[in-house]
Amino acid sequence: MTTRQQAGEESGHARYTYRLRVSSTALAGLDAEWARCRWIWNECVAMSRKVHGLNKTATEKVTCGPAQLDKMLTEARAAMGWLREGASVPQQQIIRDFAKSRAKALKDVKAGLPMRQRAGMPRIKRKRDALPSMNYTRRGFRLKDGRLYLAGGITLTAVWSRDLPADPTSVRVYRDSLGHWYASFVVKTAAEPLPATGTVIGIDWGVKETATTTSDAHDLPHAQHGRTAAAKLARHQKQMARRKPARGKAASKGYRTASRAAAKVHKKVARQRQDTGRKWAKKVVRDFDQLAVEDFKPKFLAKSTMARKAADAAVSATRTALTEMARKHGRIVHLVHPAHTTMDCAQCGARTKHALPLSERTYACTACGAVSPRDKNSARVMLVRAGLNPAGADGGSPLGAPLPEAA
Repeated sequence: MTTRQQAGEESGHARYTYRLRVSSTALAGLDAEWARCRWIWNECVAMSRKVHGLNKTATEKVTCGPAQLDKMLTEARAAMGWLREGASVPQQQIIRDFAKSRAKALKDVKAGLPMRQRAGMPRIKRKRDALPSMNYTRRGFRLKDGRLYLAGGITLTAVWSRDLPADPTSVRVYRDSLGHWYASFVVKTAAEPLPATGTVIGIDWGVKETATTTSDAHDLPHAQHGRTAAAKLARHQKQMARRKPARGKAASKGYRTASRAAAKVHKKVARQRQDTGRKWAKKVVRDFDQLAVEDFKPKFLAKSTMARKAADAAVSATRTALTEMARKHGRIVHLVHPAHTTMDCAQCGARTKHALPLSERTYACTACGAVSPRDKNSARVMLVRAGLNPAGADGGSPLGAPLPEAA
């Protein structure tokens, strides 16, 4: 079974993120605004827990939706001058964020998902742990002369590494674990179709290689960014372990320095993985019209012996980059169910009687005698299941040949 995703000419939304240069005055304003938003979030958590307790004994169900939370915010702003000093837009949006988080948790409970798969109810945001994140709708910010003006009199200077394609509809201002501030704009965008190439490709995800395709030139080897940085990260984590503060005590300067150094390594690895995935995705989308992609969910690998290497491969992030890039450039993505893709023969369709062990890297069909690398065979199976039957050993149609109709 396959799911077809068509990226047409219709417009969508994309995020454009920019680094912010924050002055001492702006930093004080952002910290004060975040303190108010954090207080409102914690009040929402308290109300949610109170409603949960009341519903256990009450005859009539008590709700804790956005309407009730908005009423609570109105009453709090009327009673507290400290809250009124801040802008109402980020305070209202923090309630929307809370409501969305709580609704997702209740949906998972209602669906009967196992505890490990549930989103979990929103929790208290503690001052030392929670990173600031404030959302502003169109009436809460404006751009003028290259500067970002937020409601509440906060002025920020953005590093415009690229131009915005259109006027943004909202912006989220947040701080990362390194203390850097960013502005993430939501912008309405249109598709940018690439010229047709007349070729198709099958993609199989793995651990030894992040992506194995029907085209040898487009395979994505395991970059091992995490393994490269493992020694440096271990050194900083050992420093943190030695300087870990006692329970209830403030962290020392040495602990904070080591923690920041470890966070810097994590950030660099994450950016390397993202950059590798995006560059590979752009290359694949540029060279092929239709993509048969394994609908692989790598979460189960987290409990296997390959957990560390699987996490370093960043399959989920790479797949997300591929689908987003295909949507942007008008390519068609076929998501193929991964069941039995390693057991089926791409040539004759025969299925082995037993699942192949991971140590066996060559697929040999007993029905037709075809022999090929295991992952290459799986990549060709993606094409067959998507209805894009390979025309040759590479699994792609000849250049200029018409594409077959998708199933």
